[in-house]
Amino acid sequence: MPLNITKIAFGAESPATLRAWLESHAGEARTSTRYLPKRLEEMTGGSLYWIHAHMLVGRSPILGFEETGQGRYWIRLEPRLIPVRSQPKRAHQGWRYLEESAAPPDLNDGEADDLDAMPPAMLGELTKLGLV
Repeated sequence: MPLNITKIAFGAESPATLRAWLESHAGEARTSTRYLPKRLEEMTGGSLYWIHAHMLVGRSPILGFEETGQGRYWIRLEPRLIPVRSQPKRAHQGWRYLEESAAPPDLNDGEADDLDAMPPAMLGELTKLGLV
């Protein structure tokens, strides 16, 4: 089972804007990180799960890692957002590992998550209260 990572979708106003940013990159999208994962070998076939409004909202398959030449690393991603069943996730700095057994399942084409219809601010408050 591949190992995944989570990262905040910093600067994305919504999952739709995150999807648009990813899809605007031909071939691969890149985001940077300060440190290279120590469990790199386990991440073959893994994904980066995006956190938005304290919820895991989607994933992008990881293509690999590459040094930027400035003391940082690129996380190379497929330029697509695969929607997943929303799952609460606390915000954090950088990235964190996510075991495959704890990863939310993908949504099928055309399938909507009930939480998608809820305004993000309300969803965030309900998540903080532990109600979703």
